Amino acid sequence: MPLADPRQAQRELNHFLDRLLQAPPPAGIYLELLEQSRETLCFIGEELARSYVNKPLPLTEAQENCFREAISIWFKAARSYARCVRPEGMPGDDPSRSALILHRSIYYIGMTIIEHYRARRELPAGLWRDLHVQYAIAEQSGVAALAVTDTLDPLARSTDCASALLSLLLVQLASPYALSIADQSLVRRWAGAWSPLVSLKSVAPGEVPSQFVIDLVRDVALSSPADEPIAVQLRRLDTSRLGAQLFDVRKQLREKIPPVRIGLGDYPSGQCKRLLGHLVNAWSQRHGARKYSRRASSGTASVRTGFDAIYRHLCGETASAPKGLHAVAPREAGRRSSLVDRRVEAAQERTQDVAQQVIDAEEREGLTAEQWMAVNQSASGLCLMRGGAGKKITHGQLLAVCPQDGTRLLLARMVWLMQEQRNGLIAGVATLAGLPQCVVARPRVPEDADSYAPSGAFLLPAVPAVGSEQSLIIPRGWSDASRLIEIYADTPWCVQLVKVLDHGPDFERVSFVVVDTAS
Repeated sequence: MPLADPRQAQRELNHFLDRLLQAPPPAGIYLELLEQSRETLCFIGEELARSYVNKPLPLTEAQENCFREAISIWFKAARSYARCVRPEGMPGDDPSRSALILHRSIYYIGMTIIEHYRARRELPAGLWRDLHVQYAIAEQSGVAALAVTDTLDPLARSTDCASALLSLLLVQLASPYALSIADQSLVRRWAGAWSPLVSLKSVAPGEVPSQFVIDLVRDVALSSPADEPIAVQLRRLDTSRLGAQLFDVRKQLREKIPPVRIGLGDYPSGQCKRLLGHLVNAWSQRHGARKYSRRASSGTASVRTGFDAIYRHLCGETASAPKGLHAVAPREAGRRSSLVDRRVEAAQERTQDVAQQVIDAEEREGLTAEQWMAVNQSASGLCLMRGGAGKKITHGQLLAVCPQDGTRLLLARMVWLMQEQRNGLIAGVATLAGLPQCVVARPRVPEDADSYAPSGAFLLPAVPAVGSEQSLIIPRGWSDASRLIEIYADTPWCVQLVKVLDHGPDFERVSFVVVDTAS
């Protein structure tokens, strides 16, 4: 196939799979052809995913088409492997061949699920039931734990049907819609490597499992034991050995052992520590009670997006820069270079331009903010819904939110995002504690670094009641450029960054200590 032209390869592979489904060859030949096409199938799937993974929602028409084409390929592959079953049936068939066919069916149904997670799309009905059915057949045939060769594994490790299912359940437990794409990929890697440490056990009569259970006839990934009557199709998810592994890995990371030496892969230690901290409770099935209780909500919430647009509205409705920006140049004229003065003046002009652009855009669109429906809320955030029409939204981005019963805009971060089957959006939003103050800031970098000229920023006060320290919200990438940030408010001053507390595609929230007056 012409892999140098992925789109042509995708068309030819689709044609190939369609012809096989229409006129299947003998089962043995069919299976061999499918096995030979696995690497090509994986390559084309990844090429299609480039068009829609990590893209704002809703997708464009072209991106949506690529998503549907990728899903279609995984579905066809799963159906094709099911056609490889010999007419006499699997019970008397070669066990290794049966295990291979069932593993591939589970794998490609699983890839359909993974693709929905990566595109942040709601799963269609029937996927988990189809997956459970394939695993149940493997159990009944006695091949669920029989090793099969994984031709896509770079280390040539073997796998089995149970591990294929368990790795998907671990990904589901990790709350994939709340993870960045980079974190999703790392979770998939670890789930595949550690799934042999997890087991599915039958639920004995009279046993009341305290952990999650899998109902092999239901269209859900995991259920609470309290929701399920004890039945033969229930399986208890035992992650005790995985919990011990997580404890050991985190201990080694604290001892400064590089992640690659622990088997985590060649990833930054900070990313591994943060992600393992998220996974330890989920994968050990030790979910604690929520810090803040949720309550059902009604009505709407006003939502604004875009760092510059939020800055302009929080500064006030006038199309001008903050007062501190006007005062800093003459006050510091004797101490600052003319180049820095020109940068501050340019920042004022840019702020005014941005504000005017926001006004013009709002007049064209006939709106000042989007109205999202509130589903529920707590002291730390809200769950919001919106129809398909509206501005594009990115997971993790900065928001300004005003609930219906509120009077002030609060800064917030979109912590999870999913597009529903009917194309509406549903999102979890975490509000940032404290009322934000608009300031102008710039990294203290070499004088020729024009890309770091003054820009708008937000100052958040400490809120001891909820354990929130004072922080500064700055454009993405500034913390990599400098550890010192000059701030222009009522008086100019300089702060030293301590650590990045949070970040998204358009912002970083950093803790800091005051150093001196900016000079």
